[in-house]
Amino acid sequence: RKAPRWVAGEWIWAAWGWECSFPLLFRVWQRPAFRCGFLIIDRGGIIATMTYILIAVVVVAAWLILDYNKLVRLRVRAKEAASDIEVQQKRRYDLIPNVIETVKGYAKHEEGVFTKVTEARSRAMSATNPKEKLAAENMLSNTLKSLFAVSESYPELKANVNFLELQRELADTENKIQAARRFSNTNVRDLNTAIETFPTNIMAKMFGFTALPFYDAEEETEKPVQVKF
Repeated sequence: RKAPRWVAGEWIWAAWGWECSFPLLFRVWQRPAFRCGFLIIDRGGIIATMTYILIAVVVVAAWLILDYNKLVRLRVRAKEAASDIEVQQKRRYDLIPNVIETVKGYAKHEEGVFTKVTEARSRAMSATNPKEKLAAENMLSNTLKSLFAVSESYPELKANVNFLELQRELADTENKIQAARRFSNTNVRDLNTAIETFPTNIMAKMFGFTALPFYDAEEETEKPVQVKF
């Protein structure tokens, strides 16, 4: 192997019996080809190859950016939908103590029902795991049914304007919770489908995107609480 040498405005590089000539950068575009041993390297072929490589790199980079932004957008939508559920649940938590206090004024002997509702509310508020949270929320809905059933035995309670308004607000909140859950499940489905679909699943694994759980209400709690007067 020999050191490169300068001959007639070109660098001559030789190694292992091969000798290649490379013109200066400003002369590259003035020459149609380069000599390397017995090979003639066409300048146009090099330019075409570099162009194809550059196009491929740009396409791959664009796909990575678009796919990553798509996953981020779907994850943000899923989290936003989940936060809507929490807002409605908090509204229900705030209404329940007022309903209990109103019922207590007419049904003081139903302490067992009040205790169950209060305990179910506390468990729902303190649950952090999504699965435990859903189970606690379903349990709370069931205990509210027993609270509403108490009013059937107290005509004066059923005629109380404040109680009627609280019941209306609570029923409206239950409907909004169910609607928010359906909306959340739609966004979670879109995110999970993207995460599990090729080639987006490659991007998801690279950046740690994981599937989110659905809000699957139990059969007996799928319908909002009904109150009959």
